[in-house]
Amino acid sequence: MKTIDNSSRRSFLRQAFGAGALVLGARVLPTRALAALETAVFSPNVFVGIKSDGTVLIVAHRSEMGTSSRTMVPLILADEMEADWKRVKIEQAIGDEKYGDQNTDGSHSVRSFFSVMQECGASARSMLEQAAANQWSVPVSQCKATLHQVVHSPSGKKLGYGELAAAAAKLPVPDKSKLIFKKKSEYRYIGKDLPVYDLSDITHGKAVFGMDAKVDGMVYASVEHSPVLGGKLLSFDDKEALQVPGVSRTVEIPAFKPPHAFQALGGVAVIADNTWSAFQGRKKLKVSWDPGPNASYTSSEYKQQLQATARKPGKVVRNVGDVDKGFAAATKILEADYYVPHLAHAAMEPVVAVADFRDGKCTLWAPTQNPQAVQDTVAAAVGIDKKNVICNVTLLGGGFGRKSKPDYCAEAAILSKQLGKPVKVVWTREDDIHFDYYHSVAALYMKAGLDQSGKPVAWLQRSVFPSINSTFALDVKSGSAGELGMGFTDTPYALPNHRAENGEAVNHVRIGWLRSVANIYHAFAVCSFADELAHAAGRDPKDYLLDLIGPPRLVDLKAQGVDYPNMGPIEQYPVDTARLRKVVELVAEKSGWGKRRLPKGHALGIAAHRSFLSYIATVVEVAVSPAGKISIPRVDMAVDAGMIVSPDRVRSQFEGAAVFGASLALMGEITATAGKIDQSNFNNYPVVRMNEAPLETRVYIVESDAPPAGVGEPGVPPFAPALCNAIFAATGKRIRELPLSRQKLV
Repeated sequence: MKTIDNSSRRSFLRQAFGAGALVLGARVLPTRALAALETAVFSPNVFVGIKSDGTVLIVAHRSEMGTSSRTMVPLILADEMEADWKRVKIEQAIGDEKYGDQNTDGSHSVRSFFSVMQECGASARSMLEQAAANQWSVPVSQCKATLHQVVHSPSGKKLGYGELAAAAAKLPVPDKSKLIFKKKSEYRYIGKDLPVYDLSDITHGKAVFGMDAKVDGMVYASVEHSPVLGGKLLSFDDKEALQVPGVSRTVEIPAFKPPHAFQALGGVAVIADNTWSAFQGRKKLKVSWDPGPNASYTSSEYKQQLQATARKPGKVVRNVGDVDKGFAAATKILEADYYVPHLAHAAMEPVVAVADFRDGKCTLWAPTQNPQAVQDTVAAAVGIDKKNVICNVTLLGGGFGRKSKPDYCAEAAILSKQLGKPVKVVWTREDDIHFDYYHSVAALYMKAGLDQSGKPVAWLQRSVFPSINSTFALDVKSGSAGELGMGFTDTPYALPNHRAENGEAVNHVRIGWLRSVANIYHAFAVCSFADELAHAAGRDPKDYLLDLIGPPRLVDLKAQGVDYPNMGPIEQYPVDTARLRKVVELVAEKSGWGKRRLPKGHALGIAAHRSFLSYIATVVEVAVSPAGKISIPRVDMAVDAGMIVSPDRVRSQFEGAAVFGASLALMGEITATAGKIDQSNFNNYPVVRMNEAPLETRVYIVESDAPPAGVGEPGVPPFAPALCNAIFAATGKRIRELPLSRQKLV
């Protein structure tokens, strides 16, 4: 029987931290990257191999940050291959273009690689069956792979995968056109609930995250950056910093050259033999900055600029019918302004990276969502060829899009080259909040004209936000087609007269994608406004929403002149209102919409949104106390994400989306004063705690044969509008600005 020792926090820390180090259980890693399949006897492609003992090695080329992509993508291959999951070992890929797209963003790990993994698995299975047929001198049609062995149907003879591996390796890889794939009814793992591959290691503290990485001879670095984006270093005094025990020296990192993209920000790095000393030495630095032009940025003033722009005509990005004529004929006009502030990623593990530059090559270990971007960025930073950058991917303690931007890896590489030894760059939580690639702030203006029955005969919407493209190019002022196609130009409502416009905005901080990206502010405005119109018409919001969506049909956005970059082939992933209607009807039924008797102060709100090729409808139950305090007793979410690999993992992602969405809606806000970010840690950029998160989240998955769609992100966008719609139903107060922590409900 195992015993659990109870100890004080102080004694635990005293025992855990040796020599002042702040790394728990640091793993000493090899100083070179091993080829993932180098021990395989049989390897028909870059994703799978078999060892002589029968172990099946499957390469995970996507990053694992809690979304289970490291499990789900290999699982597809294992199923098609008829591999015994208990005898599968997953190897994490280094950054290498031979694996295709490795950027674990955009909710597309499964949807982009489902068929690829099927082909790889079917190829291996076919070759193993042929190898067995050759050994038995029988037709291959009599040989069938079944759970890690090939069986000769007439005789019952069997050969294991390990026994066949060497012979299979001598066979030609079959042409894709000749592969025979499993039927859905034959799937062994797909569609079933299986535990995450790394679950045991994670729960027992054996899994290697970025903060666990360690190599021999490594030093630690903490970097002081300009508090204002683009600020220039004038001078620094490191005398006191060098007096801190453990601190060895300071190193200047050159400032980035615009556009900043993923370059290191620049600044002064304090080098020490442990993180604590590096942090303490950095506090002793005396640094003088020229803040530059972004010192003029104060978010409260910028908000007013965005809102003023949203009230003016902008660039037309979608136009259906004659909106002006529709407004002239309307019997009632409604207008509303919506606003969503900058948001930070605030992943539980702040960014960290280890780099070892030697002999013209640089090896890194990092919790990155995009190891190929690490290669590109580091190669440019230290002046070497991309092929000489090796990026080993650790597990990520959360990502949400932040860790696909490898500026922190560039810092580690630059310092390692200068120092001639491995360097571990560690960002504090304050660094993580102060120097993020923020989710864009946005102001939106909505206007609708209703007829006598309350039906919209004209609809105008405007969106104004600094674009993500400003990260990569100078003088960007307008939103990209991709950003506008996230819940704005693709609004799937059946409107006779509809115009969408985009206004200009200039960035003053680093802008980047965050979980569900522009869908956050577009869904908030569009779904909230739909609810406003329902109440103005005296209609049930669910019924009104279904009328807005209109009859089942495929919406041809390109025929309406919309520059719409669908995230998948439009033939496979059309904008299908039948699927959106279905999730609305399903969530209404499951949530007891219009049927449940709710306590006083409780109410339901509904919202539906298509994003990342999935269709989601959300009902939030809110409870508002007499003092105006908000709690969320229950959330219901209906999900149509096409074919599902693991229902349990889908439910987990949407439960997480409800918590993430609650954080953003209730308290998420980044502001700036004179160019400097005001927030610094969870004390002033809070996330929901257990007592603030939804008490219960129920997820209903639509059974579907449609191609796999996105799962990690689409649960977030409809949450905030559903919550705010519920607040209106409970209190009569309409919420048009986030976060709710700034609103008074009574």
